[in-house]
Amino acid sequence: MDPVSALREVAFWLEREHAKTYRVQAYRHAADVVEALDETQREHRRRTDTWSELPGIGPKTAAVIRESYDGIPGYLQELRDAAEPIGRGADDLCTTLRGDLHTHSDWSDGGSPIEEMARAAEAMLGHEYLAVTDHSPRLTVANGLSPERLRTQLGVIAELNASGNGVRILTGIEVDILEDGSLDQDDDLLAELDIVVASVHSKLRAEKSAMTRRMVRAVTNPHVDVLGHCTGRLVTGGRGQRPESTFDAEKVFSACRDHGTAVEINCRPERRDPPSRMIDLALRLGCRFAIDTDAHAPGQLDWLGYGCERAAERGVEPEDVINTWPVEELLAWTGG
Repeated sequence: MDPVSALREVAFWLEREHAKTYRVQAYRHAADVVEALDETQREHRRRTDTWSELPGIGPKTAAVIRESYDGIPGYLQELRDAAEPIGRGADDLCTTLRGDLHTHSDWSDGGSPIEEMARAAEAMLGHEYLAVTDHSPRLTVANGLSPERLRTQLGVIAELNASGNGVRILTGIEVDILEDGSLDQDDDLLAELDIVVASVHSKLRAEKSAMTRRMVRAVTNPHVDVLGHCTGRLVTGGRGQRPESTFDAEKVFSACRDHGTAVEINCRPERRDPPSRMIDLALRLGCRFAIDTDAHAPGQLDWLGYGCERAAERGVEPEDVINTWPVEELLAWTGG
C-alpha cells in the first residue's frame, strides 16, 4: 500500500471518530513529509529503515509507513475494523447522496487544503462532487474570504478541476446573512458561484420578527441556494450549548420553497440543526433539502450519515434532497 495513502487514511478514520486534533495532525503531517520525498529518497529510507529520522515522524507513524510496503498496516486495519457505520438505518438515503454542498478548507477556518478535502471525498466516500464553501469577509474569527481572496480561490479550484483527476469541486461560499438580511459578499461574485449557502452567525438572539424579516430577505435573494443551520443552535460539544434563534419558521420555509432555496439538514453532531419539528414543517410545506456535513476537515466528510439518519426518521425522500441529484441537474437548479 502506498505509505502516503495509508497515513492519510489513518488520519481520516481518527478524525471521523472525533480523535484529538494532535493525533490526526501527526499522521497527516507524516503523509506530507513522505509525499515530498522522491522515489530515490523513499527507497533509501525504506532500505535503511530510517523513517524516524525525518522531522515529525515518530515510532507510530514510522510503523505505518514501514508496514505499508508489505500490505495494509496493522493500525490502519484496526481502525477500519473498529469503524462503526454512521447513520445506521438510513442506507437508502446515504447511498443516493452524490456529494456535499457545505464544507470548509484551510482558506477560512478548515484544517486542510482544498485538494486534500476533495481527495478524501472521492477516495473514502465515492463522492461525485464537493462544494467548497468557505466563510465570507465579516466572519473575521473564521478568516473569512475577501472578494480578492475568493477570486484567487476560484482560480485554484479551476486548476484542480482542469487536472481531470477525482471529484468535481464546486465553487461556493457560506455567506453571512447580515442584520438587515443582505449578504456579506459582492453580488457579482455570488453570481459566479456554483453553490451559495447563506447562514446567520451574528445577533442570534434577535427578536423574532426581526430575525424572520432578516432570513426571509436572505432566502429570497436569487443568488442563495441553501439556508444553512437555520436555528444556529448548539446541543453538545466543546463550544457548549446555545439555544435556537427564534423566527417564524413557516414564513421562512415557505419563502425557501417559493424561491428555490433548499433547507439544510446540518450533519455536525453538535448542531443537529434544524430540530426535528422544523424538518417536519419544511417537509410538509414542500421544501427541498440539502444534507451537508459542514465539514472542517477530511474525516468529518463521513458525518453525512448523521444527517441522513435524522432525515430518514422524518420521512425525507431522496428526490427531495438536492445533493442526490447528478451535478448537471443540481447546477441547472442553482443556476451555477
